[in-house]
Amino acid sequence: MAAIVTGLIPILRTAVDATATYKCRSLWFGLLCIRLVVLFFAELPFSKLDTDFTCNSSTPDVCTKACFNERFDKPMMVAWNFMFVVVVISVLLMELFTSHLRTMAQKRSFRMKADEKPEAQGTEEAQMVATAEGRGKMIIDLHKDRGTVGFYLLSIALRILVEACFLFLLLYWNLHALRDEHTCTREGCKYVCILRAAPEKRMSIYALASISGMIIACSVLFCIYSIVHYLCNA
Repeated sequence: MAAIVTGLIPILRTAVDATATYKCRSLWFGLLCIRLVVLFFAELPFSKLDTDFTCNSSTPDVCTKACFNERFDKPMMVAWNFMFVVVVISVLLMELFTSHLRTMAQKRSFRMKADEKPEAQGTEEAQMVATAEGRGKMIIDLHKDRGTVGFYLLSIALRILVEACFLFLLLYWNLHALRDEHTCTREGCKYVCILRAAPEKRMSIYALASISGMIIACSVLFCIYSIVHYLCNA
């Protein structure tokens, strides 16, 4: 539970303390929080995967490990965590872009105020006004700039690609390895191996796949909405 809190704090702080916001920003950070919580609980059944795997072998130190490596020959938890990091990066791309837009807007506002009052006193007042405006939250209007919409859609497309790869990893790599029985085919290790609590582990895969599918559905729907609303009606 401490790991969840540690991971949620920076995400929630970024979502609340932002100086710029845009359409569906809270949705993406909310999905990140949900995914982090599900990822934490989904990894719990795999914490002792090596001890949950047993074979009817008289030489457990050799054949059991060989059969374990044969059955689990694809990455699991490390790949899940790496995919989560890439999803976070796809969200932070838009955050960096909005920070750039806010900086540019502040520079334009400062220059306009400085041009209107060239005297020293007027310039000082303009700096105070610009500073006061900088403390507020800027709302990005996607109707005004197609480039911003394009970059937003690019970050969402990256998220869809990562989630699709994650689904492939879950359903075609990991789920196959979580069957109840496994007959080891290693030379000299022809044994039958059993995985304890296999249904619970498969449920973790289904939970991660469900969250990933929900993120893909939300992202695709928002892409369609953005194209129709911001690009086609511009």
